[in-house]
Amino acid sequence: MSKAKIKRGLSDQDMVGKWQETATFEHGIEEPPMLKPTQPAKKESFFSTELQEKVAKNLLEIKLSLFQQGILDYDIKVSRDDNKVILTAVPTTRKTGGK
Repeated sequence: MSKAKIKRGLSDQDMVGKWQETATFEHGIEEPPMLKPTQPAKKESFFSTELQEKVAKNLLEIKLSLFQQGILDYDIKVSRDDNKVILTAVPTTRKTGGK
């Protein structure tokens, strides 16, 4: 039995040569995933990204203001007054469990 000599300093392409993998059941089953066609978002959506950013900015300002006042636990209550939507930060009271 003679040993095969391995050539040194070959590139990956030279080592592999013209070898190609044969298709097996592992490759035959896999199909490209079907992408669901999505409709582009309407440009004139009710709650636009600009409006979302404004609301988020104001909520962050409220959060920072409450933090400076020492209020860490609070709930945001949503109410409506005619054509206005009012968000009110209400401090929560911690319930202590009695033994």
